[in-house]
Amino acid sequence: MFREAPGYMPAAPGPAAMRALASAGLAIGAVDAIKTHNPFAVNDIALARDTGFAWERMNNYGSSIIWGHPQAPTGLRAVIELIEELVLRGGGVGLFTGCAAGDSALATVIRVTDAKRH
Repeated sequence: MFREAPGYMPAAPGPAAMRALASAGLAIGAVDAIKTHNPFAVNDIALARDTGFAWERMNNYGSSIIWGHPQAPTGLRAVIELIEELVLRGGGVGLFTGCAAGDSALATVIRVTDAKRH
Protein backbone atom coordinates (compact mmCIF):
# COMPACT_ATOMS: atom_id res chain seq x y z
CA MET A 1 0.00 0.00 0.00
CA PHE A 2 1.17 3.51 -0.74
CA ARG A 3 -0.16 6.87 0.43
CA GLU A 4 0.25 10.01 -1.66
CA ALA A 5 0.11 13.61 -0.42
CA PRO A 6 -3.47 14.81 0.27
CA GLY A 7 -5.28 15.73 -2.93
CA TYR A 8 -3.03 13.64 -5.20
CA MET A 9 -5.00 10.39 -5.33
CA PRO A 10 -4.40 9.82 -9.10
CA ALA A 11 -0.65 9.71 -8.44
CA ALA A 12 -0.81 6.93 -5.82
CA PRO A 13 -1.14 3.78 -8.04
CA GLY A 14 2.23 4.32 -9.78
CA PRO A 15 4.41 4.13 -6.69
CA ALA A 16 2.27 1.29 -5.30
CA ALA A 17 2.77 -0.64 -8.54
CA MET A 18 6.51 -0.07 -8.58
CA ARG A 19 6.80 -1.23 -4.94
CA ALA A 20 4.83 -4.41 -5.72
CA LEU A 21 7.06 -5.14 -8.70
CA ALA A 22 10.20 -4.51 -6.64
CA SER A 23 8.90 -6.86 -3.93
CA ALA A 24 8.40 -9.53 -6.62
CA GLY A 25 11.90 -8.90 -7.99
CA LEU A 26 10.51 -7.71 -11.33
CA ALA A 27 10.76 -4.65 -13.54
CA ILE A 28 7.86 -3.16 -15.50
CA GLY A 29 9.27 -4.76 -18.67
CA ALA A 30 8.34 -8.20 -17.27
CA VAL A 31 4.64 -7.25 -17.08
CA ASP A 32 2.40 -8.63 -19.81
CA ALA A 33 -0.92 -7.15 -18.67
CA ILE A 34 -2.17 -4.47 -16.29
CA LYS A 35 -5.64 -4.09 -14.80
CA THR A 36 -6.53 -1.07 -12.72
CA HIS A 37 -9.26 -0.02 -10.35
CA ASN A 38 -9.48 3.69 -10.93
CA PRO A 39 -12.47 6.02 -11.05
CA PHE A 40 -10.90 8.44 -13.53
CA ALA A 41 -8.89 8.05 -16.75
CA VAL A 42 -6.26 10.43 -15.35
CA ASN A 43 -5.24 7.69 -12.89
CA ASP A 44 -4.23 5.39 -15.74
CA ILE A 45 -2.42 8.20 -17.53
CA ALA A 46 -0.43 8.90 -14.36
CA LEU A 47 0.31 5.17 -13.98
CA ALA A 48 1.54 4.99 -17.59
CA ARG A 49 3.82 7.99 -17.04
CA ASP A 50 5.18 6.59 -13.76
CA THR A 51 5.86 3.09 -15.10
CA GLY A 52 6.46 3.52 -18.82
CA PHE A 53 3.74 0.93 -19.56
CA ALA A 54 1.57 2.16 -22.43
CA TRP A 55 -1.93 3.14 -21.29
CA GLU A 56 -3.31 1.65 -24.52
CA ARG A 57 -2.22 -1.80 -23.26
CA MET A 58 -4.03 -1.49 -19.90
CA ASN A 59 -7.52 -2.73 -19.05
CA ASN A 60 -7.97 -4.76 -22.22
CA TYR A 61 -11.38 -6.05 -21.10
CA GLY A 62 -12.73 -2.92 -19.43
CA SER A 63 -12.07 -1.14 -16.16
CA SER A 64 -13.87 0.11 -13.10
CA ILE A 65 -14.74 3.29 -14.99
CA ILE A 66 -17.15 1.08 -16.94
CA TRP A 67 -18.35 -1.23 -14.14
CA GLY A 68 -18.77 1.21 -11.27
CA HIS A 69 -16.48 2.12 -8.44
CA PRO A 70 -16.99 0.04 -5.25
CA GLN A 71 -13.47 -1.17 -4.43
CA ALA A 72 -14.13 -4.76 -3.36
CA PRO A 73 -16.40 -6.06 -6.15
CA THR A 74 -14.74 -4.17 -8.99
CA GLY A 75 -11.24 -4.86 -7.70
CA LEU A 76 -12.00 -8.57 -7.46
CA ARG A 77 -13.51 -8.54 -10.95
CA ALA A 78 -10.37 -6.86 -12.29
CA VAL A 79 -8.11 -9.46 -10.67
CA ILE A 80 -10.20 -12.29 -12.14
CA GLU A 81 -10.13 -10.65 -15.59
CA LEU A 82 -6.37 -10.18 -15.27
CA ILE A 83 -5.93 -13.90 -14.55
CA GLU A 84 -8.19 -14.77 -17.50
CA GLU A 85 -6.25 -12.43 -19.80
CA LEU A 86 -3.00 -14.10 -18.79
CA VAL A 87 -4.51 -17.55 -19.37
CA LEU A 88 -5.63 -16.48 -22.86
CA ARG A 89 -2.10 -15.21 -23.55
CA GLY A 90 -0.68 -18.58 -22.56
CA GLY A 91 0.68 -17.30 -19.24
CA GLY A 92 2.66 -14.34 -18.07
CA VAL A 93 2.92 -11.65 -15.43
CA GLY A 94 0.07 -9.36 -14.52
CA LEU A 95 -0.12 -6.27 -12.35
CA PHE A 96 -3.27 -5.10 -10.60
CA THR A 97 -3.30 -1.68 -8.99
CA GLY A 98 -5.87 0.83 -7.91
CA CYS A 99 -6.54 3.87 -5.84
CA ALA A 100 -8.41 3.96 -2.57
CA ALA A 101 -9.73 6.52 -0.14
CA GLY A 102 -7.31 8.83 1.61
CA ASP A 103 -5.04 9.31 -1.42
CA SER A 104 -3.75 5.74 -1.14
CA ALA A 105 -3.27 2.83 -3.52
CA LEU A 106 -2.47 -0.85 -3.50
CA ALA A 107 -0.94 -3.20 -6.03
CA THR A 108 -0.25 -6.89 -6.50
CA VAL A 109 1.65 -8.98 -9.01
CA ILE A 110 0.19 -12.22 -10.39
CA ARG A 111 2.01 -14.83 -12.45
CA VAL A 112 0.21 -17.47 -14.51
CA THR A 113 2.56 -20.27 -15.50
CA ASP A 114 0.48 -23.26 -16.52
CA ALA A 115 -2.05 -21.74 -18.90
CA LYS A 116 -3.05 -23.56 -22.04
CA ARG A 117 -4.14 -21.73 -25.15
CA HIS A 118 -7.71 -22.49 -26.26
